[in-house]
Amino acid sequence: MTSSLNAYAALALAIVFEVTASALLQQSAQFTRPWPTLAMVIFYIASFYALSVAIRVIPLSIAYAIWGGVGIILTTTVSFVLFRQILDSAAFVGIALIVSGVVIINLFSESAVR
Repeated sequence: MTSSLNAYAALALAIVFEVTASALLQQSAQFTRPWPTLAMVIFYIASFYALSVAIRVIPLSIAYAIWGGVGIILTTTVSFVLFRQILDSAAFVGIALIVSGVVIINLFSESAVR
């Protein structure tokens, strides 16, 4: 596997860990439930570690844009499926604009690692 492929795999793990941690944040009930709180902390630590591995190869600005954009989509999906949270049309437009920015960066920016 190439170095950039490993970096993007680490970034994907960072995103999954962060989304999991965010879902556990909801379940922690403002840190009053110890097990979801502990799991949340572990997943956030794992997420930042994986992100630190990714930014050895991927520029921080690009990695963070991808992390944020994909994380928003996954967090929105998890929030809908697990917590039945529904967004209005303005929220969907905002999310679409963020995702569009991530796509533009990855397709057209010379800063992106290929």
